[in-house]
Amino acid sequence: MSQNSSAPVNPTPGINLRGAVDLSALKNRAAAPAPGANGGSPYAVDVNEQSFQEFVGLSQKVPVVVALGSGRSNQSAMINAMLERLMNDFGGKIALGRVDADTSPQIAAAFGVVSLPTVVALVKGQPVPLFEGDMPAEQVKELLDELLKVAASNGVTGNLGGAPDPGAAAAPPLPPLHQAAYDAIEAGDLLAAQEAYEKALAEKPNDADAKVGLAQVHLMRRTAELDVDQAQSLRTRAAQDPDDLEAQLAVADLDVTGGHVEDAFARIVKFISLHFGPERETARVRLLELFDVIGVSDPRVSVSRQALARALF
Repeated sequence: MSQNSSAPVNPTPGINLRGAVDLSALKNRAAAPAPGANGGSPYAVDVNEQSFQEFVGLSQKVPVVVALGSGRSNQSAMINAMLERLMNDFGGKIALGRVDADTSPQIAAAFGVVSLPTVVALVKGQPVPLFEGDMPAEQVKELLDELLKVAASNGVTGNLGGAPDPGAAAAPPLPPLHQAAYDAIEAGDLLAAQEAYEKALAEKPNDADAKVGLAQVHLMRRTAELDVDQAQSLRTRAAQDPDDLEAQLAVADLDVTGGHVEDAFARIVKFISLHFGPERETARVRLLELFDVIGVSDPRVSVSRQALARALF
């Protein structure tokens, strides 16, 4: 990473600044996608070794957060989801880059990462460590508030656009059962969230938002208790036995939570193409539910629907 000629970044209490990280080994540069290309926030992108240097360039305009995780780790997926929500709260004042250390190990090595997930920030190309492992959203928000102060003291006060208009009308309140489900998710009570969405669908079967919410909660419940060793064991089972429906569906869940959506869809479509009877129907239903999780307008869903139709007919 090139050193900036301006004054060094001075952290406020609570954030310790390490020396600049040498990322000169990452020579293959490509334009980073504009924030919003992927994920649940317009200010979050997936970053790899080719696009990372361009993403670092954003730190001249706004502080950027780099979330280094693993596609095999449910904890990494949950940290990313929490950070995406916070990016929306900050309305373009901070950008988030999601890095899968499994596929971009040089980035993790350059930061000296010893455990995943690890979250760091960059201001004018210089790193500001934030936290490792899990941390409550309230504490992460405090760190990000402090990060903005660090950035402002070094002249980094830009905005990526789309900041909330203080004069705009407030968003309408959620329906009561949707709000109950949202509150339950925030509290970590996924069973209560599932029950709230199920009740909403019982009252209004065509409630598309409740259907999507229920699919998301189902996925969260299926993956919440899996650790890295369990995830690897499932991947081994799936690789050794293509007929193991439970393993194939579990690995598809892991791929979706890790951002490998096409792999998840292709895995289930392949199973459907090779099997018949109740197992095929179980796999088809799960695939349709994952379509809801990703969003029916997502182009990856459209492609997979076509593949599913070919597998079925």
